[in-house]
Amino acid sequence: MSQTTSAPTEKPRRGVRTTATVTAVRQLTPHMIRVTLGGTALADADITPFTDRYVKLVMAEPTEPEGRPVLRTYTIRDVTASGWDIDIVTHGDVGHGGPWAQRVQPGDEVSFVGPGGDYAPSPDAPWHLLAGDESALPAIAATCEALPEDAVAHVFVEVADASEEQEITSAANLHLTWVHRSTGASLADVVQAAELPDGTPHTFLHGEAGCVRDLRRWARGTLGVPRELLSASGYWRLGRDDERWRAEKPEWRAAVEQDDLVLSAR
Repeated sequence: MSQTTSAPTEKPRRGVRTTATVTAVRQLTPHMIRVTLGGTALADADITPFTDRYVKLVMAEPTEPEGRPVLRTYTIRDVTASGWDIDIVTHGDVGHGGPWAQRVQPGDEVSFVGPGGDYAPSPDAPWHLLAGDESALPAIAATCEALPEDAVAHVFVEVADASEEQEITSAANLHLTWVHRSTGASLADVVQAAELPDGTPHTFLHGEAGCVRDLRRWARGTLGVPRELLSASGYWRLGRDDERWRAEKPEWRAAVEQDDLVLSAR
């Protein structure tokens, strides 16, 4: 289990393409599969000190000489003596990552680019706020495990129902709320209605793009979280497949920047 004792000050250098071996595949919940990567090549990879550290897995090679491989980004959930654990959300045969995780077997080789990362919990923050859905759960869980005993964290995770909950351990004073979509509950509504501590939190908001944007506006405007204490990213977007969301994401980032301009003008 990795521990983070101080916040990194710069992003790591992106790695070259590396090939690892799948050493284990485990069904964690009905819609989450853990794929463990191993092999000697991992020893030479810069694992980075970030808790949202990620790799870009090669899902498929190009079919044409000038084509590009199909890459999908996944968080490294944990680094152990057995290798790197990568948790992947599945939705049947939808997308690339889920079907790949459902068919991959121990002994298979997989290539990736990275690792990279952008966020680690600041040791100076009075408290931490983390919110996201299944796609952000690996990074949220890794962050909770990295927090020291004197940290306070309010964590909100949206999943389909109780069967998708996972154990999250932490030495910190952890306040964990599971939000079940099956009940009609909204992650954004639950977070904004919660009773939270005073002071400015170090904030991590990742998952569905519309929800992340709503929570980001609230965090900036209501909680007063400055940009340097805010990590917010739309991993996917409701009603969009992977390719369409990747094409639209620059527009989403521009809209987020506009939100900040509106807030600063008040």
